[in-house]
Amino acid sequence: MIAPVFITLVLGQIETSRLGMVSQLLTTAAREGCRVAVIPGKAQSDVQNRVNSVLAGSGIPIGAVTPTCPSPDVWDSSSAGTPITVRLSVPYSSVSWLGTPFFLKGATITASATMSSERP
Repeated sequence: MIAPVFITLVLGQIETSRLGMVSQLLTTAAREGCRVAVIPGKAQSDVQNRVNSVLAGSGIPIGAVTPTCPSPDVWDSSSAGTPITVRLSVPYSSVSWLGTPFFLKGATITASATMSSERP
């Protein structure tokens, strides 16, 4: 009688923990990608490679992550101190371990990082 309720609570906790873990991983990847973006002479492919390397082995499908950052043209013309933001998003359905719960259908996990340009 109590087993179905207990199992439901345990599975809910597993999914909630996964949500927190993926959110933290995306935040770390966005921060690392942004760190590359603010350095002079770096291209968008360098940012994407850094994000991919941070997410490698995390169980997050690289193809499911959508990066958004200004183009290198904006980076090259930005002066020192200009804020550059890298945003990452992934559909929750791509990272769920147990299937997407009804209350998270269509949910997207997002993370972003903003740093000041280091160009002279």
